[in-house]
Amino acid sequence: MFRRREVTVLRTGRPEGPTGIYIIDPVRSTIGFSVRHAAIACVHGRFTAFEGILKLDGSRPTRSEIHLSVQTGSLDTGSPEQDTHGTGPDCLDSATFPLMTFRSTGIRDAGAERYRVAGRLRIKGLELPVHIDIERGRASRDVHGEDRVGFVGTTVVHGSDRGLGAGPAPATGGSPTGDEVRLTLGICAVQVRRAESA
Repeated sequence: MFRRREVTVLRTGRPEGPTGIYIIDPVRSTIGFSVRHAAIACVHGRFTAFEGILKLDGSRPTRSEIHLSVQTGSLDTGSPEQDTHGTGPDCLDSATFPLMTFRSTGIRDAGAERYRVAGRLRIKGLELPVHIDIERGRASRDVHGEDRVGFVGTTVVHGSDRGLGAGPAPATGGSPTGDEVRLTLGICAVQVRRAESA
């Protein structure tokens, strides 16, 4: 017979995830996009300059927060002609609107480390409601003793419906009706140590 004080009760609930403030590591992260519209089947690219902060609550992930800022002028499609068009006034208008931002307003647990993040995407002076479906990767500690966590996510914005159409594509012309912009996130974030955040 076990004595009461000798019995160890094992917790079978969901293990806590990473907790604290994490800064996005731009070197190990990617923000990509693909644009589909009537003029061109699909244009792929990425943004090369961005930053963000994650406020993670491991015991209650739905209380976490995400803030992201992207420099629209850092668009890179691999084609100088497409880059000029994409950052020009017909598209992102980077000269007038140098930043695209996202802030979460709510997070829903979808199970198996998957979450649906509701938020506001601010682009070209407009603030649009969007949802990002994300999956959390494994948290780990690197060789330098820094705690890291990864996420992958996707969201779709219909540009033409919001007045963000891509305009006639260079060398092809045509209507941008039905533009679909898919953003893909591959995020690696490193935890800010208490001494650094003080």
